[in-house]
Amino acid sequence: MRELAIDAVNVRAAAARIRGVAVRTPLLEFAALSKRVGRRTLVKFEGLQRTGSFKFRGAYNRLVQLGPQERMAGVVAWSSGNHAQGVADAARLLGTTATIVMPSDAPSMKIANTRALGAEVVLYDRETESREEIATGIADARGAVLVPSFDDPAIIAGQGTIGLELMEQAAEAGTSFGTVLVCCGGGGLVAGIATAIKDVRPSTQLFSVEPADFDDTARSLRAGRRESVAPSAHSICDALQAPTPGALTFPINKALLSGGLTVTDDEVRAAMRFAFATMKIVVEPGGAVALAAALEGKAPAGDDALAIVVSGGNVDSEMLSHVLSARN
Repeated sequence: MRELAIDAVNVRAAAARIRGVAVRTPLLEFAALSKRVGRRTLVKFEGLQRTGSFKFRGAYNRLVQLGPQERMAGVVAWSSGNHAQGVADAARLLGTTATIVMPSDAPSMKIANTRALGAEVVLYDRETESREEIATGIADARGAVLVPSFDDPAIIAGQGTIGLELMEQAAEAGTSFGTVLVCCGGGGLVAGIATAIKDVRPSTQLFSVEPADFDDTARSLRAGRRESVAPSAHSICDALQAPTPGALTFPINKALLSGGLTVTDDEVRAAMRFAFATMKIVVEPGGAVALAAALEGKAPAGDDALAIVVSGGNVDSEMLSHVLSARN
């Protein structure tokens, strides 16, 4: 059996590195949500993390381990926005420079926030250019360090700290989780969380949740090998548009997940409206997919509590206004 990229020891080490810098985000409970889902349901809300998403955890865990020469050279990353902001903030805190390759059609708020955190932003066209090639070229020219958005052991371990917090907070709430739903793009978040949770409670079922057109992890889990999305794939979930599961993340998810779920864009919009109107929180499209799966009854039934990871709240005001005012 192939050795996995990380284990629970790596996640615990990451938790020690980010402690006091990253936010220990709350585990929230809403009576209306539990009633709608039909079981006790709690929400781990990463919208209250630094930069508005879970991505700061992995970025800081990666960058804090850079040596002096690497910090002098700076870092380069590619991202549609949340990893961009996480890397930019971590670089700012650690006194290094960050260059982020971002799609020109990324949410304007994410581009502006990344620049405001001190990073250099290089825009590219999703349809005609390769973000990986651009970022690699910049890193090679400058001798900078590439910081992948998900397929990196330190990134995966940093995201896994959410799983440690979930288990601690469940105990504080007097419950345990039979099922955990986690949003999925390249698979780093769910891989890290699964690693942490399965070490503490092996019986917990974990499911990735993806947009319907970007269901590469769900299909890969069924096939037992990495699958890719169609070139024509489209979704409002800008943060979850990885074309294929990571080479490092997929073996972890194949070993630890119980399956993969998918939701449509309309179901995501409905979840964003439910979060705003009923839970009184703002959720970005990619951050809403696990909530959407729960609201639509796609999680397997069970008597134990259900945990949902809402991964971020970085949504442009224009999109949020459109979603809230529309029925579909």
